[in-house]
Amino acid sequence: MSRPDKQPQSNAKSGIPTQYTPAYFDQQYDNRARVPEFGAHLADWAKRSLVVRETSPCAIDLPFGPAPAERLDLFLPQKVNPPGKLAPVLVFLHGGYWRALDKSDHSFVAPTFTAQGVLVVVVNYDLCPGTAQRPVRIPDIALQVTRAMVWVHAHIAQYGGDPSRVVVAGHSAGGHLAAMMLACDWPGVDASIAPGWIRQAVSLSGLFDLEPLRIAPSFQASLCLDTEQVHKASPVFLKAPKAGQLSALVGGDESDEFLRQNQLIRKVWGKRAVPVCESPAGLNHFSVLQAITQADSPVVKHLLNAVARTAKT
Repeated sequence: MSRPDKQPQSNAKSGIPTQYTPAYFDQQYDNRARVPEFGAHLADWAKRSLVVRETSPCAIDLPFGPAPAERLDLFLPQKVNPPGKLAPVLVFLHGGYWRALDKSDHSFVAPTFTAQGVLVVVVNYDLCPGTAQRPVRIPDIALQVTRAMVWVHAHIAQYGGDPSRVVVAGHSAGGHLAAMMLACDWPGVDASIAPGWIRQAVSLSGLFDLEPLRIAPSFQASLCLDTEQVHKASPVFLKAPKAGQLSALVGGDESDEFLRQNQLIRKVWGKRAVPVCESPAGLNHFSVLQAITQADSPVVKHLLNAVARTAKT
């Protein structure tokens, strides 16, 4: 696919600024350039994650589909739930712009929540661009994640989790995928799943409009987006969930585009579907996820609030 050399027509729903260049979007979405210490964050995540897998009750690399990458990890609650009561479930989807990182880098998200009696699921998926024999595109990844969620619905009770109390959360590309799961037509995926099964989702620095990444040359080289994929896999082009709710959080120190994306999903889906739309001060694209290890952070507060709401809705 050739790189775009002309500005596409502005789309009112996407809300893309009328004055921009491909280079502008490259700069706005280059989080590693914006956060020079990103490597320290990634190294810390990997180190913490290894410790978690070695010291926590868990089940690693459970298959949920045929592809080698279609595996997930379970981290069991440390806090004992009342006898006969299944634990709420938090499904976490990692970031990396759909082209990098792995579930094994993100086991560190689990302890904050397993300590509160939550069963945590960390999901893996294929990465773009794939191979010539087996190309991978963002809609393909979204379908893989739906297969992971179908597995959770069917099997999580065997591990002590409550399939009626599932929150799906993610960071960056994972935040995009979390919103996609909230908007999913679940009976169309699996007839045994009721509409609106996923009632709570949390996005940390998520992307809801993929058009800027189609325009940005350094992203287009690996994501290979076309207009059809943008409309199929951008939450802003999908119907707002009828009952489910999205908590949309973005670091206050992130780029104008990430701040715009966070406001855009509230604008398009409405306040009922996106009751939380916040940008906690002092957090960048990496520290907003690092905050998940701090029990008193606003990130953890909103995630635990989402878990609590699954018991009420």
